[in-house]
Amino acid sequence: MRFDAFSFGSIQIDGIVYDHDIVIDRGAIRKRKKQPSKKRRDAYGHTPLSAAEEIPWHCRRLVVGTGADGRLPVTQDVHRAAARRKIDLLIVPTAQAITTLQHDMDDTNAILHVTC
Repeated sequence: MRFDAFSFGSIQIDGIVYDHDIVIDRGAIRKRKKQPSKKRRDAYGHTPLSAAEEIPWHCRRLVVGTGADGRLPVTQDVHRAAARRKIDLLIVPTAQAITTLQHDMDDTNAILHVTC
């Protein structure tokens, strides 16, 4: 997987531009379906990443890119679910997440927020 570019609002992977949040699950890329987390938007001021979403848990490490400015909230239920599954959870701004993924994707999945 080759990360070609990232800027506020889009990410380019293997020559394909995505203008929405993405999930990388065992090498497959899909759109993040954040609808299950929207009911928590008022509490966080932003739609957070919550365990109600389809989290790609089949890995040893889950990298969460929290956006250009690192503002995507990650709920405590995600932290607890990762700990229960013994998954290393790395939560960093998306640019840093991409750098991490470029160096080591072994048994790693990701959720990358492309805005804020």
